[in-house]
Amino acid sequence: MTQLLEARAGRVTLEMERTAQGEGVSPGAMQAAVAAGTVVIPRNRLRGEIDACAIGKGLRTKVNALIGTSSDCADPEMEVRKLRTAVAAGADAIMDLSTGGDIDGMRQKSLRTVNVPVGSVPVYQAATWAIEKQGSIVAMTPEDMFSAIERQAADGVDFMAIHCALNFDVLTRLQKARRVTDIVSRGGALLTGWMLHNRRENPLYEHYDRVLEILKAYDVTLSLGDAIRPGCVADSLDGAQIQGLLVAGELVGRARAAGVQVMVEGPGHVPMHHVEATIGLQKRLCHDAPYFVLGTLVTDVAPGYDHITAAVGGALAGAAGTDFICYVTPAEHLGLPSEEDVYAGVIAARIAAHAADLAKGVRGGAERDLFMARARAAGDRAAQRELALDPAVFGDCPNCSNGSCRLCGEECAVRIGLAYLAGGPPAREIRGSTATG
Repeated sequence: MTQLLEARAGRVTLEMERTAQGEGVSPGAMQAAVAAGTVVIPRNRLRGEIDACAIGKGLRTKVNALIGTSSDCADPEMEVRKLRTAVAAGADAIMDLSTGGDIDGMRQKSLRTVNVPVGSVPVYQAATWAIEKQGSIVAMTPEDMFSAIERQAADGVDFMAIHCALNFDVLTRLQKARRVTDIVSRGGALLTGWMLHNRRENPLYEHYDRVLEILKAYDVTLSLGDAIRPGCVADSLDGAQIQGLLVAGELVGRARAAGVQVMVEGPGHVPMHHVEATIGLQKRLCHDAPYFVLGTLVTDVAPGYDHITAAVGGALAGAAGTDFICYVTPAEHLGLPSEEDVYAGVIAARIAAHAADLAKGVRGGAERDLFMARARAAGDRAAQRELALDPAVFGDCPNCSNGSCRLCGEECAVRIGLAYLAGGPPAREIRGSTATG
């Protein structure tokens, strides 16, 4: 049985118990949330022991990282290093988006390397098969698509981005939208080209029940891919995006009825004044399903710094109700991310997620900040390191010696303030201090 069906039957699984403990909620509360579909626990029934995470309403905002080989750069060992880097930086889950080289081998390496949930996009592999066998993506068959889903589920993939919410109604709306960037989703572009060339409905929508049947057999969590997410802030909240959400909402209901865990993917590029409306619409139209966003990126003009752009949007999106943030690296829109880019992307996304948790009042968030403030006031560098999102930065501080900060020395504003508040002047009179606190 799937986690959803177990929860509906009133049973608390080991995964529910463990994730509840990690979130500071009761096992019964976790079971009720999974039963309602507002929380998912991605874990393939064939996967061994992993550090499973619960994603959804009232829980800590989770962070996802991406890796994968391509036809231009099929270096699995480099991707394995990125996997390890992402997990070391604190990613809660990863996705293997391989499109070239030994795709099966890379996926299996990913599943063996990390102890967190692993996701994939099966249509990428189906399209690769079509190129290899027929020389063209549009020669891909529906059977290729379903075979890829089955194969990846059998390998142990925990969640899959599948673009089931793309149909001809959505494409018609897209054609009327007169977008600047049209389609930026790779899966969306592959399926759109296939549909228009073959003049056939998207098989993943038309035969959605078959998708659900495969996922249910392995308890793979469905992540409804956002095939037409806006690719620039000018395209945000257009008719095509809303139409896609309407279809996704219908499919959420059908997945839950079939006993399949489901979450919904979202944009993408969203200006700050659209973020709250975007999340609110998704939650309303998709029946409060967990929401998984890429970013969101709040401006288009910061290549090289899009991890920051995404952190700004991710914090706003998380505060508005987003449950799962996919990282964006400094290499977004520029090229292949390095290991350093992966680390920076995960940390930026974790900052956004934690800031969102503070705004949402998630258990433990405010306490961590309070403990950090107290550690700073006490000059306790060891405690500060332990509480930091990235403890590694403390080891590289040139101003620290023997566990003490020497940035301001005896002119430290905190020490001066504490001394005066205690009723006397600081140990040494401060003259000409440049400390700004």
